Amino acid sequence: MTDSDVTDADAAQLRALGYTPQFDRSMSIWENFALGFTYLSPVVGVYTIFASALASGGPPMWWSYLLVGIGQLMVCLVFGEVVSQFPISGGLYPWARRLVGRRWAWMAGWIYGCALCVSVAAVATGAAPFVAQLFFLPETAGTDTSIAIGLIVLSTVLNLRGTSLLGRLAMFGFICELIGAGLVGAFLLAFARHRGLDALLDVRDVAPSGHYLPAFLASALAAMFCYYGFEACGDVAEETPNASVAIPRAMIMTIVVGGAAAMFVCLALVLAVPDVGAVVSGRDKDPVTTTLRAALGEFGLRAVIAIVMVSFISCLLSLQAAASRLLFAYARDRMIVGSRVLSRLSPHTHMPAAALLAAGIAPALIALAGQWLSNAIATIISFAATGIYLAFQMIVLGALMARARGWRPAGAFTLGRWGGAVNVLALCYGIAAIVDMAWPRSPADPWYSNYAVIVTSAAVLILGGLYMLAARPFEHSSGLAAGDAGAETAPT
Repeated sequence: MTDSDVTDADAAQLRALGYTPQFDRSMSIWENFALGFTYLSPVVGVYTIFASALASGGPPMWWSYLLVGIGQLMVCLVFGEVVSQFPISGGLYPWARRLVGRRWAWMAGWIYGCALCVSVAAVATGAAPFVAQLFFLPETAGTDTSIAIGLIVLSTVLNLRGTSLLGRLAMFGFICELIGAGLVGAFLLAFARHRGLDALLDVRDVAPSGHYLPAFLASALAAMFCYYGFEACGDVAEETPNASVAIPRAMIMTIVVGGAAAMFVCLALVLAVPDVGAVVSGRDKDPVTTTLRAALGEFGLRAVIAIVMVSFISCLLSLQAAASRLLFAYARDRMIVGSRVLSRLSPHTHMPAAALLAAGIAPALIALAGQWLSNAIATIISFAATGIYLAFQMIVLGALMARARGWRPAGAFTLGRWGGAVNVLALCYGIAAIVDMAWPRSPADPWYSNYAVIVTSAAVLILGGLYMLAARPFEHSSGLAAGDAGAETAPT
């Protein structure tokens, strides 16, 4: 097919799903993959959470990256079937709507949107100490907050420039991620190892009595934080040519390549940490910096921090792009306050400018609140990964419910007879992951801290449910064309 044929087919498919094409389809499959990869961001994920994971599980925590990667690949395959049939911007919200219905979709999107805004704030706040270290700034709460807000502003300005720039920046971020994960990891493995591969089976530092499973489950939270982002490929489905084919491929590539990069850089760090005992005991609270400084020297450390900063900014861009497309999708269906404004695209850049601004303001306010409410904000941020997983499982469960009603994926990408089994495995994995993330592990802490994930998740669910019942936004939603997998074949 020629480019014109592909464009016409994409437009016809979108119209059949009830929407008029509005976005500029200028994002190639490689740029789409890069968007998902930089959202998943193995460098950001590993470098940010490595200290707590190693302290909880010791070197054998590395295996959690493999196991979580397999589980998330099952989720990714389910998503691939759904987006191939419904390549609509906004990702989880329109997928949930097509699979089940408007109420289910509104709640899935609400959870996902809250988690995305919190994730933007969390990544910006996590990047702040690296920026401060790179530019010799004092590491204070005020400095970190200012840097975090500045990064969110920068991300918003860049995102407003259009899809083409977003795609190019995603590719640049992807290249920097490969340098940060590949070259640095290879150097550490070749010249800075302090232990052999047998350390990956040595549990003595964290479980001298031999009861290692609780420690391993606690350390697995780091891998769970790292392995989402592939869904961002689908969030920009209307900006990618031949989306029914390209998006599932990009999602799978994101999981496989991103997971391999995360496992590689984690392995390099695990084997190169000078003193694991100091990390487990709490004497070394920043083993990444300790390891890189010991292996590369001060100049090398700052070069790596500069690369990591690009990864953080790329991750922010991808997260905010996903959040803005979700808001746009809500607004286009008249499912949110301010729909008329949030559903507008800029006539010059074809970007949802108001939605992008909203996806910058909300995370900036969360980051700003951390200046005075650090404990409360830390509790809220703990919801980021859990909220993403909850929203994911609403899609996985929704797909299973649709299958039970007779839905058979009809997109260009399907799993065939294996689809049902993969769907069930994805649901089992997701439920187990959510239980692990929410499980209270610190009896000595105050209840609101020990049950932080449960409290914040319950608060988001209750607030979303109350708003849905009071405002009934699903009643204002415009009708869609036939083709839904769910009960609402032609909602009004």
